[in-house]
Amino acid sequence: VQLQAYGGGLVQAGGSLRLSCAASGFIASINAMGWYRQAPGKQRDLVATITNGGTTAYADSVKGRFAISRDNAENTVYLQMNSLKPEDTAVYYCKATRVLYSDIWGQGTQVTVSS
Repeated sequence: VQLQAYGGGLVQAGGSLRLSCAASGFIASINAMGWYRQAPGKQRDLVATITNGGTTAYADSVKGRFAISRDNAENTVYLQMNSLKPEDTAVYYCKATRVLYSDIWGQGTQVTVSS
């Protein structure tokens, strides 16, 4: 499985961005996808996850502002980020959780929110 993440950029506080993560390869091994983020000097934290069945979960800090979704036909997971805050600034990574195989991380995409 390979993951290609894109969509980051620079945005003003209150703005929106949509991140995309396209999966390729042994897609059938994936049972969930997620977005994580890592700010400078901090650990990598969970942002949102979505299972194959469509069940979603969010970090408290993004509830009501971010939405994770998936397009199974395109093997792509999205993270719609609204009402962005400077504290959302981080490198965002997507991850594929797999059955019987190790997790796979995509390359990060930088999100910078200016105040």
